[in-house]
Amino acid sequence: MTDTIRLGISTCPNDTFAFDALMQRKVDWRNLHFEIELLDIQELNQRLKQGHFDVAKASFYAAIKLSRETWVLPCGAALGFGVGPLLLAARPNTRPSNEKQVTLCPGEDTTATLLFQLFYSRSTLLRQVLFSDIMPRLQQGHADFGVCIHEGRFTWQSAGLNLVEDLGSRWETETGCPLPLGGILAKRSTDPDVLHRVVAVISDSITLALESPEQTLPTMRRYAQEFDDHVLMQHVDLYVNQWTQDLGQVGRQALRELAVRATAARLIPQDQPLLAVFE
Repeated sequence: MTDTIRLGISTCPNDTFAFDALMQRKVDWRNLHFEIELLDIQELNQRLKQGHFDVAKASFYAAIKLSRETWVLPCGAALGFGVGPLLLAARPNTRPSNEKQVTLCPGEDTTATLLFQLFYSRSTLLRQVLFSDIMPRLQQGHADFGVCIHEGRFTWQSAGLNLVEDLGSRWETETGCPLPLGGILAKRSTDPDVLHRVVAVISDSITLALESPEQTLPTMRRYAQEFDDHVLMQHVDLYVNQWTQDLGQVGRQALRELAVRATAARLIPQDQPLLAVFE
């Protein structure tokens, strides 16, 4: 009997790189049938909360909020050093300082929003928009600041924007941990044998992508906001690393640190369980 898995992944290059072999069925699906949707990360967060997916990429802020209902799978995550979102300004020499200013964030459940709330608590008015709209809106003067993720990390200077702070670097300085951005979540109600097979398929897909990265470019190009192959591979080099293959103890400690800080800042309920990695 084939088990159907409703799988959601993001359109960002690190996901389309890592899941290319799974999507193209270049790896053994291990008697699973994947129904795959590619969506913006905040839409994935929302639809995972609604129970739409069995397995899906999600921001780790969303994962913390869903820790009672989901496992974090040990592979497929995006975390590391030098990978954090950037706080950008429309005008030079400005910083978030008052509620008359507007900061754009890429979704209320994103780790980018969590970091801004941790480091700039109640400093400006927050507005949530699609991640790809943030830099254009800053360029057009529709907001004062924006928390930039994905390919924008490599293109903000050419867009004429101004760096306020690398939020990931601040996280690293304060915690000594790699920054957990997003990971693969699975419903706790899913049969453990099925989840072990899901983990194996994802792991095989990541391994094949790392062995033959050039084969993933057509898939990455299809979904990316930035079409320059060099920028796409820069993105992969930054976000796909040892913790994508396996969270390990360092990755698990980083997840714990993020949850503890979110709890201490009262951004989640005080009795919310810590994240648990499926074993």
